[in-house]
Amino acid sequence: MNEVDFTVFDALFREACRKCFGHSLTEPLTETESRLMYARILEETGLVIGWKSLKNYSVFLSSPALAKQENPSVATLDTLSRYVIGAPYVTEPERKREAGHYPYWYEYKAGWIGRGVSPAAAKPERKKAPVWRWFWAAFWWRVVLGCVLVAIVLVVILIVLIPGGSRGGFSNRFGDVTDDSLKAEGWWVKTPDTGYWNRRGEMTGCLTLYTLRGDNWPDSVNRPVIRNLLMHRIDCDCWTLEVHLKDFVPAQNWQQAGILLMEDTGFKGTSLRLSIAFNDYNGVYPRSGTIILQAIISRGAGEDKPEELAHIPLIQADSLRSHPEIAQSLAHTALRIERSGRLFRLLYADGVAKNTSFKEIYSHEFLIKPRYVGLFALRGYVDSSAAVPARFTYFGLDCCKLR
Repeated sequence: MNEVDFTVFDALFREACRKCFGHSLTEPLTETESRLMYARILEETGLVIGWKSLKNYSVFLSSPALAKQENPSVATLDTLSRYVIGAPYVTEPERKREAGHYPYWYEYKAGWIGRGVSPAAAKPERKKAPVWRWFWAAFWWRVVLGCVLVAIVLVVILIVLIPGGSRGGFSNRFGDVTDDSLKAEGWWVKTPDTGYWNRRGEMTGCLTLYTLRGDNWPDSVNRPVIRNLLMHRIDCDCWTLEVHLKDFVPAQNWQQAGILLMEDTGFKGTSLRLSIAFNDYNGVYPRSGTIILQAIISRGAGEDKPEELAHIPLIQADSLRSHPEIAQSLAHTALRIERSGRLFRLLYADGVAKNTSFKEIYSHEFLIKPRYVGLFALRGYVDSSAAVPARFTYFGLDCCKLR
């Protein structure tokens, strides 16, 4: 590792420590801190840096003259950069396949160099400042701190005096689904299937996802994966989420599309799923297929059984074959989830008309604290079902004030 790379690595590791612990690296990490940092990096990036390596790096950077020489690999530097920058979750095989050139390390390095920092300037010789400068700096710090406190008090007063006021949110009618447009709206795609993801704009005014093989349902054989899961962060604790689907008529197990709420980006925490799905499985004997409205909650890693909150029949497959016009009830369907603290309400509107009213299908209090929402289409871990399109025409997130 040359001098520039070492200095950039020093800055990168210290920034990762600040993100993880909230303070700068002043002394070597303890074993507990190293294990915590290892877990945080794995949860946010999907990639692994061993806790012993993290501890050794901290020792080396705190006392380079006394510690053993460390030379982290480019893959490790890329993982640290992904963690600091906040890159989308990815597994190691996916990174090797799609980002084997380790772009995040070079992006961080270029940005660091672009700020005009040189290795010599990174550790300048410290000189004692005159005493009068300390008094002057202390005076201005008091002025700045006073202004900040006044601003905080004003914000709190405004929040209290404006009950029920909006705290933000956004909506998207998917008129433009190019990568740049979605990224500008705060979206990113997790576990992309390039072939089908490139077909997301095949119908104007829609985001088209396909029911690909995968699921977040706990499974002892298959790891949780949803291809082309389009994700967005939720930055409020009281909100209304709404999604519209056009002409989505699933016909084989377990074709479905809808909303996925998640505590993290790696299916390790609790998740809540609301979807329109097809089901003809009954365990031991065949049954007539049914298009259903289903809501399930999964407790994440370590739990092998989700809980089905709602299982509401919408259309019988036999009836649909006899009377195809029944499919009009799915022409403009809508799903809505409302959260106020621990209380969650799940609602559904059929698609006979665009302005059909919502009906509550379930209401309950949960401890889940979702920080991400995903739009998805999947068919479970089956190969016999086809990949059919699910066309999303609207997404809305409205934040509100907790009462």
